[in-house]
Amino acid sequence: MQSRLRVQGHPIQPMLVTFPYGLFVCATIFDLADVVGGPVFLGEVGYWTAVAALAAAALTAIAGMVDLWDVPPDRVRRTAITFNLVNAGMAGLFLISCLVRADAANRGAAPALLVVQVVALAIGGVGVHLGSRLMRHFESAGAAAPGFDGLRGVDGPTVEVVRPRP
Repeated sequence: MQSRLRVQGHPIQPMLVTFPYGLFVCATIFDLADVVGGPVFLGEVGYWTAVAALAAAALTAIAGMVDLWDVPPDRVRRTAITFNLVNAGMAGLFLISCLVRADAANRGAAPALLVVQVVALAIGGVGVHLGSRLMRHFESAGAAAPGFDGLRGVDGPTVEVVRPRP
């Protein structure tokens, strides 16, 4: 299977999925620092980091849905659907956390919301496992040749060595 959304022959969704995961982890760390007594602005930073992660998760979900059209109906498709649903579940819990904090004066996190975020990260850990399983499957299906031939893209070479004319 080849992804419809590619950069130099590489699927774009695995590149995009790292942004929401990283931002969700950072948001949780900022909120943890706020809850344990850090400066008040850390809660605000955690909130806006989670909002940025939700925007990145929406873009990643769109890329995942586009790629899902090309997956044949088998066990790999079920894994891909589960992967996307798990990521949506993680983003949904963070969305609930953001909606609860949206009207607060300083948008700081409460301990209960921090627990929700940690549960969401645990769900995201399942998504990381499923995503790595999918990547191993697709890498083994289209393993690149060793050496410079491995740099070739789907539509031709991305790196071309040209010798100067004498």
